[in-house]
Amino acid sequence: MDAPADFRALPSIDHLLKSEAAAPLLDRYGRTLVTDELRATLQDIRAAMRTGGTPPDEAGIFAALLARLEHRDRSNLRPLFNLTGTVLHTNLGRALLAEEAIAAAVDAMREAAALEFDLDSGRRGERDSHLRGLLCELTGAEDATIVNNNAAAVLIALNAVGAGREAIVSRGELIEIGGAFRMPDIMERAGVRLVEVGTTNRTHPKDYRGALRPETALILKVHTSNYRIEGFTAEVPGAELADIAKEAGVALVNDLGSGTLIDLSRFGLKREPTVREAVAEGAGLVTFSGDKLLGGPQAGFIVGRRDLIAEINRNPLKRALRVDKIRIAALEATLKLYRDPDRLAARLPTFRLLSRKECDIRQQAERLAPALATLLAPLGYAVDVCACASQIGSGALPVDTIPSAGLRITGASGGALETLAARLRALPRPILGRIGDGALILDLRCLLDEAGFLDSLSSGFAPS
Repeated sequence: MDAPADFRALPSIDHLLKSEAAAPLLDRYGRTLVTDELRATLQDIRAAMRTGGTPPDEAGIFAALLARLEHRDRSNLRPLFNLTGTVLHTNLGRALLAEEAIAAAVDAMREAAALEFDLDSGRRGERDSHLRGLLCELTGAEDATIVNNNAAAVLIALNAVGAGREAIVSRGELIEIGGAFRMPDIMERAGVRLVEVGTTNRTHPKDYRGALRPETALILKVHTSNYRIEGFTAEVPGAELADIAKEAGVALVNDLGSGTLIDLSRFGLKREPTVREAVAEGAGLVTFSGDKLLGGPQAGFIVGRRDLIAEINRNPLKRALRVDKIRIAALEATLKLYRDPDRLAARLPTFRLLSRKECDIRQQAERLAPALATLLAPLGYAVDVCACASQIGSGALPVDTIPSAGLRITGASGGALETLAARLRALPRPILGRIGDGALILDLRCLLDEAGFLDSLSSGFAPS
């Protein structure tokens, strides 16, 4: 019978909204949201009072309200520390953009821009024109166009060149990647009829030649970027496929997947075929991504023969798959960095991270280990420096790893690692590692902000 009197002692919503403490919250979040969350806060307080809880004063009410508002307002799409050991992590946004690209994107967001306006003639222009010249310069292609990702690039290339006809592809290249992207399904949606040749592990020139018919529109070559078939294998190189396609009067479409504009061996990585090489081999069209090894924002590039690019640009799908001014600005700035390949590692985050030396990362781990141990030891965790094997990610060089170093965290009880991983994900700036072999591993290859890392840890684990 005392509870109703206690409830009446709580200040009213109207009183709280008129108080001085409410003013900054109303200014930041708006009256509607503050009122809704204040009502929910008071409901929580009443529920606690029913079980014997002590009602807070007004300062306590506003502290609880602020916590609710911050949680409600907090975006899941916020910065985090990628310590998973995968540099181009698809689920974490892939490539980090260069400062030049970020500045260009901000300018494009802030002001009007000549996206489809030719400043020389004063007439309507084409949005692809901002990138066409750069792409042709860097790849040696006759022409180029751009869509919103590489899956879209493959889709529209197949549809524009081969709709209603047949496309020949090796069984060993009928890939499936994340997000249920399966090449046979994409081909079906593009309106081409799939003709499989060869076997899973071996395909020969005679297989392609034997499948050519009047109904053949193209030969499709797909870079097996997210897996490798090893052992008793055979595939037909792009140059030889280009000759076969030319003899038959059909197009060769070469999907490079991640794609790269430079020789990766300069960064100590295994060599991947470059876009320029694929063009020089004679492919009619080459498709590749902008947000993987290229190190830019999400995009799908198509370069190759002028007549085939024109067919793509006339395709109705092109408008549905086009990119906006923000991405075009960031891509232009990113592509310009490739004019000076000797400074790419210093200016492009993707190659800066991939080229970090193992010894430097280990020294970083040795610097951070004592501080991390101090925070986690009271909770029953041990911290050690360990060797790691980083991956490029996003399908690039799937069986190749890069020597790295990190922090190995072990817990004394079952489930302790999952508990710690959840707490790290709940930090204001989340920290993501990977659990394996009885430990939570924080691979430090992608950690450039040590101070921010320690601040984030301290905010969640420092003694109260």
